[in-house]
Amino acid sequence: MIERVGFAAELAAYTDRHGPVTIGLAGAGQMGTDIVVQVALMAGVRIGAVAANSPTRPMAAIAMAGHDAGHGAIVSSAAAIDSAIEAGRIAVTDDLGALCASGHIDVIVDATGSPEIGTFLAMEAIRNGKHIVMLNVEADITVGRLLARKAREAGVVYTGSAGDEPAATLELIGFAQSLGMEIIAAGKGKNNPLRHSAVPEEYEEEARARDMNARMLVEFIDGSKTMVEMTAIANCTGLKPDVPGMHGPEATVANLGQVLCTEEDGGILSQSGCVDYTIGKGVAPGVFCIVKPRHPRAIDRMADLKVGPGPCFGLIRPFHLTSLETPLSAARAVMYQRPDMVPIDRPVAECGAVAKRRLMPGETLGRIGQSDYRGYAMTWADGRARRALPLGLAEKSRVTAVVEPGELLTHENCTADSGLLVTRMRAELDASDQQFLD
Repeated sequence: MIERVGFAAELAAYTDRHGPVTIGLAGAGQMGTDIVVQVALMAGVRIGAVAANSPTRPMAAIAMAGHDAGHGAIVSSAAAIDSAIEAGRIAVTDDLGALCASGHIDVIVDATGSPEIGTFLAMEAIRNGKHIVMLNVEADITVGRLLARKAREAGVVYTGSAGDEPAATLELIGFAQSLGMEIIAAGKGKNNPLRHSAVPEEYEEEARARDMNARMLVEFIDGSKTMVEMTAIANCTGLKPDVPGMHGPEATVANLGQVLCTEEDGGILSQSGCVDYTIGKGVAPGVFCIVKPRHPRAIDRMADLKVGPGPCFGLIRPFHLTSLETPLSAARAVMYQRPDMVPIDRPVAECGAVAKRRLMPGETLGRIGQSDYRGYAMTWADGRARRALPLGLAEKSRVTAVVEPGELLTHENCTADSGLLVTRMRAELDASDQQFLD
């Protein structure tokens, strides 16, 4: 028998004293299904309830995880969720409020991908004294700083998810910072081909083959997800996009540290401390941190250890396990009240949107990954100066002036839906950010 080590041992010890960490999961799409299956393979964590519009996919996920028929219990109240958990079953509900109000749920995981649902869910979790793990990066980059602030005030943890590229990148950044290295840049290798004009109708077949929603696949292909993720990294670290939309060079594992470094060191960046991505071969599906040791001896040692020629080096984590790692963030939030990833309490970057096609006055915009717009990262100061419409507010926005393909969506040519909670909370955040302009 192999002894548990590291966090596995800590989780086992916690479980012996307190019982398993109980997760309330919102969303049963690709990511939610992964989480249900992964938790069934782990010691020390369990799924207490799954919330979704229909019970079909949660029940399928529960069966896929190897649970017996009847293990999922369709319920409609917090009390019924608690009863199902007490009986050793997994509750299935369409009520996000009930999910957050359940007394036996320790932590909520948002795997919905919707800025509006994610904002509502986080606020409900905080109101009920629950920790919240946001696998929903789209909501986080829109109002995450405000949600994190409200979570701190309530004494609960707001955190991004381990396994997603932003948190995986933060692991490398923290490692390098602990060694006293200068952080030149950090980001990811883009996993899918980059095609800004992609629309779901062109990717239905590939989406089915990959067990994905075509809209979500397009969110990856058109670059929106990369822009979202790099914005999230920026907002947790203070690193910034060097240029609007970032550079996105064809840098490989071999030359990453010589491309995504400053012009002074032979690279393409105008400054140190940037977020960016590469479409070059060999880095995806990994993440990276470009570092520069602060002493010639350390530079020589890293070169001798074949990390690269220097003076800048690419530290690469060659994988990220997305939703399969999410339960670790949930467990750490409960055990240690510690986030894996949380926005700093000042604005850094913005993810706006640019039109994919000509948008006409009177149109109501669809979702991220459809045919109307794609994500576009920039500094917060640039976004504020240009009155950029945040990507997370674009859905259901009404077009008020002609927007040409490639043109930025702004508060001048689009009006966000004021009936949405995420819109109102973003307005609250924007008002509090006035201090950073004074």
